Amino acid sequence: MTPVTICLVSDRRRLVPADAPADASRRCLLAQARHASGAGVDLIQIRERDLDAAELARLVDDVLAVTRGTPTRVVVNDRLDVALACGAHGVHLRGDSIPVGAARRLAPAGFLIGCSVHGIDDARRAAGADYLIAGTVFTTASKPAGQPPLGADGLRSIVSASDAPVLAIGGITEDRIDLIAAAGAMGFAAIGLFIAPRSADGRTREPVCRAVPLDGVVERARTRFDRVLRAP
Repeated sequence: MTPVTICLVSDRRRLVPADAPADASRRCLLAQARHASGAGVDLIQIRERDLDAAELARLVDDVLAVTRGTPTRVVVNDRLDVALACGAHGVHLRGDSIPVGAARRLAPAGFLIGCSVHGIDDARRAAGADYLIAGTVFTTASKPAGQPPLGADGLRSIVSASDAPVLAIGGITEDRIDLIAAAGAMGFAAIGLFIAPRSADGRTREPVCRAVPLDGVVERARTRFDRVLRAP
């Protein structure tokens, strides 16, 4: 893991309008992966839970192909079997998935294992993971209501309970990066931060693909982290 880890979480259906051609979301996700690796994103987490194993494997193969030769690593959400079969760099386990230790016994040396956590107890159960993704930190439209956001204080408590680097997820905006860095996070994972915003008035036609070059947002995020982490 690099000192600050930036992770793009995939959601191909958010990248295109609902009436886009059937294969548009896949092609757009591959374009997003190219933009991400070109901008220096550290991790791409393939989280496409509606795909069956064969479809997911084809997508992972394609993302690995477009990021090959770059430092960007590709992890597969929860599907250890697909990650191993495709030669991905790692797996990202849900909180209710197999234990980290069981995944470690099946994985080759150097294989990344991340885990989603929502509180201190989850963080302790995820001992042995290479990194944790803690959330939801801030309110976000992509998560249903019912579970209150962690906030900066909740994130800080998870950081204190974990020996692994903790990345924040949920409602991450550029303006909030200082808050999560000050709470001890060593990076973040995001979906919406990495795609073009929808039209504010709802009347402007959406682009066929909302994937955009990411050099600016990645550079600004690293600058914000560096400023906080280097502060006396």
